[in-house]
Amino acid sequence: RSHPQRARPGLASGRVKRPSILRRLLGWLVLLHLLAVCAAVGISYLNFGRLLDAYNDEHMRRLAEAYLDNEGMPLQLRRIDAHEVFERGAPVVQIWDEQGRLKGSSWSELALPLQPQPGWHDLRGGASAPQAWRVYTSSVGTDGAVVQIAQSEGFLRRVVARRAISAAMPVALMLPLTLVLLLIVVWSTSRSLRQVARDVAAQDERSASTLPPGRVPQEIAPLVEAFSGLVARLRSAFSAQQRFAQDAAHELRSPVAAIGLQLENLRPYVPAGEASRRFQRLEAGVARARHLIEQLLRMSLDSSNVGTTGETIDLASMLRESIAQHLPLADRRRIDLGFEGDATAMLCGPAVELRSVFDNLIDNALRYSHEGARVDVRLYGRRDKRVMDTLDVVDDGPGMSDESMGRAFDRFFRAPGTPGQGSGLGLAIARAAAERNGLAIELLDRKAHEPGRSGLIARVHLPGAAKLTKN
Repeated sequence: RSHPQRARPGLASGRVKRPSILRRLLGWLVLLHLLAVCAAVGISYLNFGRLLDAYNDEHMRRLAEAYLDNEGMPLQLRRIDAHEVFERGAPVVQIWDEQGRLKGSSWSELALPLQPQPGWHDLRGGASAPQAWRVYTSSVGTDGAVVQIAQSEGFLRRVVARRAISAAMPVALMLPLTLVLLLIVVWSTSRSLRQVARDVAAQDERSASTLPPGRVPQEIAPLVEAFSGLVARLRSAFSAQQRFAQDAAHELRSPVAAIGLQLENLRPYVPAGEASRRFQRLEAGVARARHLIEQLLRMSLDSSNVGTTGETIDLASMLRESIAQHLPLADRRRIDLGFEGDATAMLCGPAVELRSVFDNLIDNALRYSHEGARVDVRLYGRRDKRVMDTLDVVDDGPGMSDESMGRAFDRFFRAPGTPGQGSGLGLAIARAAAERNGLAIELLDRKAHEPGRSGLIARVHLPGAAKLTKN
């Protein structure tokens, strides 16, 4: 049974929202395009407005001079209406005599007075036409007449606005295309990052290769190189820790074995009674220390087993060999150790590590079961779609509480009050070796699966690649 993950301090129990580079790029790009559109509209409005005003002023001046140069100007001007004035920008022509009286107007509804000074003026019309007007008043002609030209400022501003918007349209239309190009660039860049992420996920303490920085963009290469350096330092520290554990286990093995031999030699000279009982406890402690050293040595050797060649293994044969190896321990404790198998399983993996899984599970069951108990190793093939290929190591001992089963895979953990001379490393070694080879181990209360029977079931879920056939 896997441990419930503890909440990391400082983090909420919910999922942490991660910043997205793509969202930031899109947000800034949209904002940049909006600013560019606004700038294009503003600049076009100012530039085209000045150009149109200059052109319109020159046109009004020439139109007024044309009327002044035309001797005998017709008093009946071509009549225009409000639509032509405000929608088409037709100029309104007014002709005044030397006494300042209006002699003719192309749109009589415009009540603009004659300006006292010649030149350009910005005015507002009367009640009938209150809009703003651009007005040019000519100088006095040879016959004393004055021509005044007026054009709607609203029409001019609308023309300028339409021209400014049309100038900004290409920038606005480029936004979707730019976003698509950005998505393509980000996707192609993130593809290399995803490959690096897969390489990172494949790294462990046994991996010898480093991450290639050439796959990622130049800006992210320092991060990859720093991570590779960190992984290299961690591997070095892990290797040093392994070497220390191996050296310590080797150095401790000889003196502890010597102490055990000396105790065996002293055994015939120990008197009966309290001294004999104390001597037995001493022997048990030395035996436990010897077993702990062997487990530590096995753990360090298993974890440093880099690049072990996989092979096809007959699981049933391996289990029978493991059972035969543990028969002396079972006989000493008068435990009935047996094998039940209705399937032939073929596993692919390193034999040393797979054997370590099953040896530790069987050894753990034998050491923590009471004398005269029974331990069964059961190999099951797939019985239906819900029941997977499994291997069970079943004992009829006292079992474990739910709290103890949650910590059973911790190193050096021994359930309170359990008998036996175990070291608390067997299940930790078994789970580490199982995970390296795609197996999963869980502990189950036997009473929940076999009513009326006490004990513990250590269940190994075999990988999907295992080939099991029923006998």
